[in-house]
Amino acid sequence: MEPLINRRGFVKLASLAGAGWMTPLGAALAQDAERRREPAQSVIMLWLGGGASQLETFDPHAGAAIGGEVRAIDTSVRGIQLASTMPRTAEMMDSIAVVRSLVSKEGDHERGTSMVKNGYRPDPTAVYPSIGAIVCHELPRGNVEIPRHVSILPGRWPSRGGFLGDDYDAFRTGDPINPLPDVSAHVPRERDDSRARDLDVVERAFARGRRVQGTLHQETVRTARTMMRSEQLRAFDVSQEPLQLRRDYGETPFGRACLAARRLIEVGVRCVEVTLEGWDSHVDNHKLQSDSAAILDPAFAALVRDLRTRDLLKRTIVIVATEFGRTPRINPLGGRDHWPNGFSIALAGGGIRGGQVVGATDPEGTREPTNPVNVEDIHATVLTALGIDPAKENISPARRPIRLSSGRPVAALLS
Repeated sequence: MEPLINRRGFVKLASLAGAGWMTPLGAALAQDAERRREPAQSVIMLWLGGGASQLETFDPHAGAAIGGEVRAIDTSVRGIQLASTMPRTAEMMDSIAVVRSLVSKEGDHERGTSMVKNGYRPDPTAVYPSIGAIVCHELPRGNVEIPRHVSILPGRWPSRGGFLGDDYDAFRTGDPINPLPDVSAHVPRERDDSRARDLDVVERAFARGRRVQGTLHQETVRTARTMMRSEQLRAFDVSQEPLQLRRDYGETPFGRACLAARRLIEVGVRCVEVTLEGWDSHVDNHKLQSDSAAILDPAFAALVRDLRTRDLLKRTIVIVATEFGRTPRINPLGGRDHWPNGFSIALAGGGIRGGQVVGATDPEGTREPTNPVNVEDIHATVLTALGIDPAKENISPARRPIRLSSGRPVAALLS
């Protein structure tokens, strides 16, 4: 039986009756409703480099001619199925939204990567910033002493600051099983401090007689030294996590990187991108896609569960994206080729309404997808969930006004 009055109605009624009427329960419900309206604060992008097949992951057509060897399995949401390669993700479907009708005009690896990461088609007149760079540019820095934009296991085309500047490029690092390189002074602290004082003498001498308050070099050194001594660097060290949790994510570089992403978000990092290469399956598609999905599935599911358990999911948007999908037709080599006309993207957390599928692809692989969603619309949706106006304009170095996103938010995705 439905309650006679839901939370929204209760809070509205209480506000009409005056604050004095509010009981402790009513006040708690009001605070809870307000927290739910707060925008997300961070993004984790799981990037599937090479072009993940929608048919072997989020959009199976088992039994159809285009379905290949994959089976479909039920999920935690009635009526929604995923490929059998994604059993753990299927258990978390109530927190995940899948768009199956994503369309792009870019079918080349580099251009497709740029399109999906930046929300604009590549253009010789402007280098567009990635969504992570935009998030760092638009949201407050907070008390973060380490890079706010991080790329773990970066691929060939890492996320860049574009015309926002190199300061917004992603800080790149490798498998978290290894110590973070180049962050230790390798000399006693006293000697390190002495070197810094000597450098400061040189910097002041350079500035003498010049109308400068400081130099880029000084700011770079200051930022680097702050990072090198920050306790927040511990966020990269996944060995501090319980063994069982590490196993849940998967004992793989990608699994460890996803766990590090959660730790980084926890200390205030705005955007973490984790890359899983190996999805380019022009030959032997079923094996290549299945092998890659076996790495993605536990890591993605564990990340969503971990964020939810720690009450971080509502402030963090998780995106699973790729540059394009794979063709419905299986080629003579048993592979699938590039397909930007109806592929999948998954989103969770941060104001994204989970437990749903948006759009559909043709089981015969010949017709246009139903309810197509443009790549730029995903960007507009994510920015909106972050409390950032997609229509806001920045001025490029060529003095050209450029909107943060040219798309329109997908209303069905926003809770």
